[in-house]
Amino acid sequence: MIDTALRTAAGSRPDELALADAPNRNDCFHGEALRLTWAEVDHAVDNLAADLQELGAGPGIGVAIQLPNVAELVVSILAALRVGAVAVPFPIQHRAHELRHGFSTADIGLAITGPRPDRPDQVETMASIIDELAPNTPLAVFGDSGSTPSTPLHIDITQPAARIGAEPVDDIATVCWTSGTTGTPKGVPRTNAMWLASGNFQVDELEITADDRILCPFPLVNMAGIGGMLVPWAIAGAALHLHQPMSLPVFLGQLIGEKITYTVAPPPLLNMLLADESILADADLSSVRKISSGSAPLDPWMVAGWQDKGIEIVNVFGSNEGAAMLSTLATVADPEERARYFPRPDREGVDVRLVDLDTGADITEPDHLGELRFTGPTVFEGYLGSDGTEFDEQGAYRTGDLFEWVDTPPRLLRFVDRAKDIIIRGGMNVSAAEVEGLVSSHESIVECAAVSYPDTVMGEKVGVFVVAAADASPTLDDVTAHLRSLDVASYKHPEHLELIEVLPRNPVGKVVKDELRDRWR
Repeated sequence: MIDTALRTAAGSRPDELALADAPNRNDCFHGEALRLTWAEVDHAVDNLAADLQELGAGPGIGVAIQLPNVAELVVSILAALRVGAVAVPFPIQHRAHELRHGFSTADIGLAITGPRPDRPDQVETMASIIDELAPNTPLAVFGDSGSTPSTPLHIDITQPAARIGAEPVDDIATVCWTSGTTGTPKGVPRTNAMWLASGNFQVDELEITADDRILCPFPLVNMAGIGGMLVPWAIAGAALHLHQPMSLPVFLGQLIGEKITYTVAPPPLLNMLLADESILADADLSSVRKISSGSAPLDPWMVAGWQDKGIEIVNVFGSNEGAAMLSTLATVADPEERARYFPRPDREGVDVRLVDLDTGADITEPDHLGELRFTGPTVFEGYLGSDGTEFDEQGAYRTGDLFEWVDTPPRLLRFVDRAKDIIIRGGMNVSAAEVEGLVSSHESIVECAAVSYPDTVMGEKVGVFVVAAADASPTLDDVTAHLRSLDVASYKHPEHLELIEVLPRNPVGKVVKDELRDRWR
């Protein structure tokens, strides 16, 4: 159980730093930045767990949580797990459109949020979703809820009179959200055992120990944040430093000032830092031993360049569903190969196959493109409300990602492309199908195609090719205003629009998106 790992760390390292807010916490949430020891984290979890129990949380009850990367988010997730409830964290970018889908899909019995300076309507929006879809669901708020009826919550680090806890059962621990080709976020249920399998894999491969100081810039709402940072932190008993929203000066300040040993960063950021020596000229990064990166292919020169500076870049492939591979210095020593290849997983119970999507045959020879199929203890058992089509006839998860074998010992895999039409903007997955449906609902638009275009900061951004209605000329501002009226998360808003007379299609009528992407390259 994750809670067992937390209590073990608190018992063995009670006075060591466990959890620290970013110094610019006020940019995204109220209150002073917190720095909590392991004993204080444990006490805070117990006290909040008692509050949640009074509000009806317990085994199997879904607890919706929408908070930025602050201590309250960590404590809320852990408190829900401590009472056996199901933590259901939502990205802070999700607005009414996405929250409505989430509340309709998951069984929510309690909601937690708090006011944010960038979203004055945060508490009111959550309350309106509850009124619409779950009118008897309690709303609990960290901070001032204004005129919205709610129960106040706060971090209480005093030692509780008695410990709180439910009978340990390995049932669903969390439901996280992912975007897919269906056009709406999909709920990904995961058990404690799945999370621990993912966490132990990370701890072993990355050699994380109690002496590590981990900097987490990824939202603690999905596999990257929870599986890659939160659970390994609890297992190892390390120190977790939070960061969000991304601010390069703050990020570098934390790396240096907190003597961070391990963090994660998107490829464009690592490229930019390495290419601009002036930024790193006075930066003492001698404490940093590893940086993980992924969500897009890594540049070999970047991996080699950081290795020359004494920092190992770990190539990461992973998904909310539980497919996970790491390419580390220990498994792929050559930095340029590490940027391109992943070693075939060699973990108990894990198996990977490449399958030809045309014939359905397993691929064993090199240089033959196929979909990665994944089985193992980290893999989930199916989306909420799924018909099971995410698994093949052998029970393997269909990742939708295209790889090929590389004829180099030990056996290596090379990522080629995403079969699923996903745009990854700054680490956030955006479903092209969802964007197309929303944009096409504008009265001046007949149809559209959403595609990615490269960006040096975000990696990819969302663009749309639009076929306009007769005598209409919709602009990007028109589309943005329309999506705002629908309360759609801003990271899904197109940032480039081009009018086109007709979308290019292949003989069977499918839009040829490569042709569209090429127009913007």
